[in-house]
Amino acid sequence: MFTGIIQHVGRVVSVADQPAGKRLRVDVGPLFPRLVIGASVAIDGVCLTAGKLEHGQAEFDAVPETLSRSTLGQLHAGSAVNLEPAIGAGAPLDGHIVQGHVDGQAELRRIDRGGGEHRLVFSCTADLAGQMVPKGSIAIAGVSLTLVDVLKDEFSVALIPTTLSATKLANLRIAEPVNVELDIIGKYVRRYLQGLLPGGGGLNLEQLRRAGFA
Repeated sequence: MFTGIIQHVGRVVSVADQPAGKRLRVDVGPLFPRLVIGASVAIDGVCLTAGKLEHGQAEFDAVPETLSRSTLGQLHAGSAVNLEPAIGAGAPLDGHIVQGHVDGQAELRRIDRGGGEHRLVFSCTADLAGQMVPKGSIAIAGVSLTLVDVLKDEFSVALIPTTLSATKLANLRIAEPVNVELDIIGKYVRRYLQGLLPGGGGLNLEQLRRAGFA
Protein backbone atom coordinates (compact mmCIF):
# COMPACT_ATOMS: atom_id res chain seq x y z
CA MET A 1 0.00 0.00 0.00
CA PHE A 2 1.01 3.61 -0.59
CA THR A 3 -0.08 7.00 0.72
CA GLY A 4 0.52 9.26 -2.27
CA ILE A 5 3.41 11.08 -0.60
CA ILE A 6 6.19 11.15 -3.19
CA GLN A 7 9.64 10.33 -1.81
CA HIS A 8 11.75 11.14 -4.86
CA VAL A 9 11.46 12.23 -8.49
CA GLY A 10 13.56 9.72 -10.39
CA ARG A 11 14.66 9.44 -14.01
CA VAL A 12 14.10 6.62 -16.45
CA VAL A 13 17.49 5.32 -17.57
CA SER A 14 16.25 2.95 -20.26
CA VAL A 15 13.15 1.19 -21.58
CA ALA A 16 13.66 -2.26 -23.07
CA ASP A 17 11.10 -4.33 -24.96
CA GLN A 18 10.38 -7.72 -23.40
CA PRO A 19 8.44 -10.74 -24.70
CA ALA A 20 5.63 -9.74 -22.31
CA GLY A 21 5.83 -5.98 -21.99
CA LYS A 22 8.70 -3.66 -21.17
CA ARG A 23 11.47 -3.46 -18.59
CA LEU A 24 12.05 -0.04 -17.07
CA ARG A 25 15.38 0.87 -15.57
CA VAL A 26 15.04 3.80 -13.18
CA ASP A 27 17.54 5.88 -11.24
CA VAL A 28 15.90 5.76 -7.81
CA GLY A 29 18.44 8.01 -6.09
CA PRO A 30 18.18 8.10 -2.27
CA LEU A 31 15.56 5.34 -2.26
CA PHE A 32 18.10 2.74 -3.39
CA PRO A 33 19.36 1.71 0.11
CA ARG A 34 15.75 1.03 1.20
CA LEU A 35 14.88 -1.28 -1.68
CA VAL A 36 15.20 -5.06 -1.89
CA ILE A 37 14.41 -7.46 -4.69
CA GLY A 38 10.62 -7.89 -4.74
CA ALA A 39 9.85 -4.56 -3.09
CA SER A 40 6.82 -2.63 -4.33
CA VAL A 41 7.36 0.85 -5.69
CA ALA A 42 4.75 3.20 -7.13
CA ILE A 43 6.04 4.74 -10.36
CA ASP A 44 3.82 7.66 -11.37
CA GLY A 45 1.15 5.96 -9.28
CA VAL A 46 1.54 2.45 -10.73
CA CYS A 47 2.59 -0.33 -8.37
CA LEU A 48 5.54 -2.26 -9.81
CA THR A 49 7.95 -4.81 -8.34
CA ALA A 50 11.65 -4.08 -8.07
CA GLY A 51 13.74 -6.62 -9.96
CA LYS A 52 17.43 -6.11 -10.50
CA LEU A 53 19.12 -3.57 -8.21
CA GLU A 54 22.55 -2.09 -8.89
CA HIS A 55 24.44 1.20 -8.91
CA GLY A 56 21.57 3.23 -7.51
CA GLN A 57 19.19 1.96 -10.17
CA ALA A 58 16.26 -0.47 -10.11
CA GLU A 59 14.59 -2.44 -12.89
CA PHE A 60 10.84 -3.02 -13.11
CA ASP A 61 8.77 -5.18 -15.48
CA ALA A 62 5.52 -3.72 -16.84
CA VAL A 63 3.12 -6.13 -18.55
CA PRO A 64 0.94 -5.14 -21.55
CA GLU A 65 -2.15 -4.57 -19.36
CA THR A 66 -0.23 -2.09 -17.22
CA LEU A 67 1.23 -0.35 -20.25
CA SER A 68 -2.17 0.02 -21.92
CA ARG A 69 -4.02 1.34 -18.86
CA SER A 70 -1.37 3.77 -17.66
CA THR A 71 1.12 6.31 -18.96
CA LEU A 72 4.06 3.95 -18.39
CA GLY A 73 3.91 2.87 -22.02
CA GLN A 74 4.87 6.42 -23.00
CA LEU A 75 8.00 6.62 -20.85
CA HIS A 76 11.41 6.89 -22.45
CA ALA A 77 14.99 7.40 -21.35
CA GLY A 78 15.15 10.71 -19.48
CA SER A 79 11.49 10.78 -18.41
CA ALA A 80 10.90 12.06 -14.87
CA VAL A 81 8.81 9.78 -12.66
CA ASN A 82 7.25 10.20 -9.21
CA LEU A 83 8.48 7.45 -6.88
CA GLU A 84 7.04 6.14 -3.62
CA PRO A 85 8.08 2.88 -1.91
CA ALA A 86 5.33 0.89 -0.22
CA ILE A 87 4.75 1.79 3.42
CA GLY A 88 5.05 -0.70 6.25
CA ALA A 89 2.28 -1.64 8.67
CA GLY A 90 1.89 1.00 11.36
CA ALA A 91 3.55 3.75 9.33
CA PRO A 92 1.89 7.21 9.38
CA LEU A 93 -0.80 7.66 6.72
CA ASP A 94 0.18 11.18 5.66
CA GLY A 95 -1.81 11.17 2.41
CA HIS A 96 -4.65 8.70 1.79
CA ILE A 97 -4.92 4.99 0.98
CA VAL A 98 -3.43 4.44 -2.49
CA GLN A 99 -3.17 0.98 -4.02
CA GLY A 100 -1.12 1.75 -7.09
CA HIS A 101 -3.94 0.43 -9.30
CA VAL A 102 -4.73 2.99 -12.01
CA ASP A 103 -8.41 3.57 -12.83
CA GLY A 104 -7.82 5.65 -15.92
CA GLN A 105 -6.04 8.63 -17.40
CA ALA A 106 -6.75 12.35 -17.51
CA GLU A 107 -5.21 15.14 -19.58
CA LEU A 108 -4.08 18.51 -18.32
CA ARG A 109 -6.53 21.06 -19.77
CA ARG A 110 -5.20 24.27 -18.25
CA ILE A 111 -3.24 25.79 -15.38
CA ASP A 112 -4.80 28.57 -13.29
CA ARG A 113 -2.35 30.70 -11.32
CA GLY A 114 -4.61 33.59 -10.30
CA GLY A 115 -4.46 34.96 -6.77
CA GLY A 116 -1.26 33.15 -5.94
CA GLU A 117 -2.93 29.77 -6.42
CA HIS A 118 -1.58 26.98 -8.62
CA ARG A 119 -4.60 25.01 -9.80
CA LEU A 120 -4.49 22.23 -12.37
CA VAL A 121 -7.62 21.50 -14.40
CA PHE A 122 -7.84 18.07 -16.05
CA SER A 123 -10.21 16.63 -18.64
CA CYS A 124 -11.36 13.04 -18.20
CA THR A 125 -14.16 10.65 -19.12
CA ALA A 126 -17.59 11.17 -17.61
CA ASP A 127 -17.30 7.76 -15.94
CA LEU A 128 -14.17 8.80 -14.04
CA ALA A 129 -15.60 12.19 -13.07
CA GLY A 130 -18.80 10.50 -11.89
CA GLN A 131 -16.82 8.66 -9.22
CA MET A 132 -15.15 11.79 -7.82
CA VAL A 133 -16.35 13.88 -4.89
CA PRO A 134 -15.42 17.57 -4.40
CA LYS A 135 -12.99 17.84 -1.46
CA GLY A 136 -12.44 14.08 -1.69
CA SER A 137 -9.12 12.35 -2.29
CA ILE A 138 -7.53 11.44 -5.60
CA ALA A 139 -4.09 10.24 -6.69
CA ILE A 140 -2.66 11.93 -9.80
CA ALA A 141 0.59 10.44 -11.11
CA GLY A 142 0.87 8.88 -7.66
CA VAL A 143 0.42 12.15 -5.76
CA SER A 144 -2.25 12.33 -3.05
CA LEU A 145 -4.36 15.43 -3.70
CA THR A 146 -7.70 16.92 -2.72
CA LEU A 147 -10.29 17.54 -5.42
CA VAL A 148 -11.48 21.13 -5.71
CA ASP A 149 -14.18 21.14 -8.41
CA VAL A 150 -15.70 18.19 -10.23
CA LEU A 151 -17.74 18.69 -13.40
CA LYS A 152 -19.17 16.29 -15.98
CA ASP A 153 -15.89 15.70 -17.78
CA GLU A 154 -13.26 17.64 -15.85
CA PHE A 155 -11.88 18.15 -12.36
CA SER A 156 -9.36 20.39 -10.65
CA VAL A 157 -6.81 20.19 -7.85
CA ALA A 158 -4.83 22.91 -6.10
CA LEU A 159 -1.12 22.41 -5.43
CA ILE A 160 0.76 23.78 -2.46
CA PRO A 161 4.43 24.87 -2.83
CA THR A 162 5.67 21.67 -1.17
CA THR A 163 3.88 19.49 -3.73
CA LEU A 164 5.19 21.62 -6.59
CA SER A 165 8.78 21.24 -5.40
CA ALA A 166 8.64 17.57 -4.38
CA THR A 167 6.86 16.07 -7.43
CA LYS A 168 6.92 16.35 -11.20
CA LEU A 169 3.47 17.95 -11.35
CA ALA A 170 4.96 21.45 -11.60
CA ASN A 171 6.38 20.52 -15.00
CA LEU A 172 3.24 19.05 -16.60
CA ARG A 173 2.47 20.32 -20.09
CA ILE A 174 -0.97 21.08 -21.55
CA ALA A 175 -2.59 17.90 -22.97
CA GLU A 176 -0.10 15.70 -21.12
CA PRO A 177 -1.77 12.53 -19.77
CA VAL A 178 -1.51 11.48 -16.13
CA ASN A 179 -2.48 8.36 -14.23
CA VAL A 180 -5.57 8.65 -12.04
CA GLU A 181 -6.48 6.45 -9.09
CA LEU A 182 -9.83 7.11 -7.46
CA ASP A 183 -10.49 6.86 -3.74
CA ILE A 184 -10.75 3.18 -2.81
CA ILE A 185 -13.49 3.76 -0.23
CA GLY A 186 -15.70 5.52 -2.77
CA LYS A 187 -15.11 2.74 -5.32
CA TYR A 188 -16.22 0.02 -2.93
CA VAL A 189 -19.31 1.96 -1.80
CA ARG A 190 -20.28 2.54 -5.45
CA ARG A 191 -19.81 -1.12 -6.36
CA TYR A 192 -21.82 -2.27 -3.32
CA LEU A 193 -24.74 0.05 -4.09
CA GLN A 194 -24.73 -0.99 -7.75
CA GLY A 195 -25.17 -4.59 -6.61
CA LEU A 196 -28.22 -3.62 -4.56
CA LEU A 197 -29.97 -1.69 -7.31
CA PRO A 198 -32.32 -3.55 -9.66
CA GLY A 199 -30.45 -4.52 -12.81
CA GLY A 200 -27.12 -3.17 -11.53
CA GLY A 201 -25.36 -1.11 -14.19
CA GLY A 202 -25.03 2.66 -13.84
CA LEU A 203 -25.53 4.52 -10.61
CA ASN A 204 -27.13 7.95 -10.21
CA LEU A 205 -29.07 9.96 -7.64
CA GLU A 206 -32.47 9.10 -9.11
CA GLN A 207 -31.75 5.38 -8.85
CA LEU A 208 -30.68 5.80 -5.23
CA ARG A 209 -33.94 7.68 -4.45
CA ARG A 210 -36.06 4.95 -6.03
CA ALA A 211 -34.20 2.31 -4.03
CA GLY A 212 -34.69 4.24 -0.79
CA PHE A 213 -31.04 5.27 -0.25
CA ALA A 214 -31.54 9.01 -0.70
